[in-house]
Amino acid sequence: MLLDYNSLLLAVGFSAACLSLTLFGTWLTARSDRFLLTWATSVLVVVAEVFVYNAYIDAPGTALGILALALLLFGFSVMLGAAHQFRTGRSPLPRITLGTAISFALALPPMALGYDGLGFMIENFLAALLLFGTAHEYWKGREEAPAQLVGVALLYSLTAVSFVLCAAVLAWDRKLILGHAPSNWAEDLSLVIVIASMTGIGALSLALNQGRLARHHKHEAETDVLTGLLNRRALFDLHGKTPVSAFTAVVVFDLDGFKAINDQFGHAAGDEVLKVFAQVLSADLRPSDSVARMGGEEFAMVLRRTLPETAEATAERVRAAFAARIVETETGPLRCTVSAGFAFGNSDGMSFDKVLSAADKALYAAKRGGRNRVLDFRRAG
Repeated sequence: MLLDYNSLLLAVGFSAACLSLTLFGTWLTARSDRFLLTWATSVLVVVAEVFVYNAYIDAPGTALGILALALLLFGFSVMLGAAHQFRTGRSPLPRITLGTAISFALALPPMALGYDGLGFMIENFLAALLLFGTAHEYWKGREEAPAQLVGVALLYSLTAVSFVLCAAVLAWDRKLILGHAPSNWAEDLSLVIVIASMTGIGALSLALNQGRLARHHKHEAETDVLTGLLNRRALFDLHGKTPVSAFTAVVVFDLDGFKAINDQFGHAAGDEVLKVFAQVLSADLRPSDSVARMGGEEFAMVLRRTLPETAEATAERVRAAFAARIVETETGPLRCTVSAGFAFGNSDGMSFDKVLSAADKALYAAKRGGRNRVLDFRRAG
């Protein structure tokens, strides 16, 4: 044998242990990413399997063989659950339970009955299926970070292929009873691939998680906490440096009598009114449109590739929908109205500040004119 199998196996164990500790440490700094804890657990189970399997190599026995198979298949089932949790944010338990139940039912009975060769063959095949499933989860979520996630999916697939080779060699030998751990070129190759893939998967996944954290912090910095809309800063980051054309409208909304609502019903009721208006404002938006809470009870909408009559109809739809809405609060139901003003850029391209200021002037003209109405800057007088 050109390679020292036991040394490679122990290298896998210690590398996996280091990866598990790294993942656990990363989770401690970002506990909202629970998939890290699930993944760290899966790797830790695989570490336990490595050392149990190493003991089985030195002293083959049914109990150690069953324990080694069970740990590996359970660890890979948890790994599959972690991948699903990473992609969807949902609980990993259904996939962990299903993967564990099926793999245990198929692989453990042959080992318990003394057919260790068949047991190892089935174990390698099932391990490959679980790894391919894990790769598929990352592949399905590749839009989030294509380079990293495709790389992770390929490395998991490569590892799965190495287990397929181990199963194929055992099937080719047709030995249902071995009496010892499998020893062949496929087993050696699989360990080498596992070490290389583990390093790559760990590095890519940690980079991916850092990117996700950075995007999360950016989202928090750009989002109004109460309504979930963009905040003023984000709106200016999005539109402030781009000249506003003659086919782009800025609409500014301001809730009528909002101070009286806070005084009469309380700030909790006022917050509920703001959240309801945000829902009405963001309904039926086109992908090119954007809405933001500018502060207090003032909101803004930017409509691209639109005409005056369309912008007015959109603002009017929001006004009418909100006026018809009954807002349920702890102190009872209430209704509220909103006024709006809108303005367009020009063919030369106006600054966003100027168009926003023009829309503000139209808004205050609408307020002076009786509230609960929409006014075009050109008619604001």
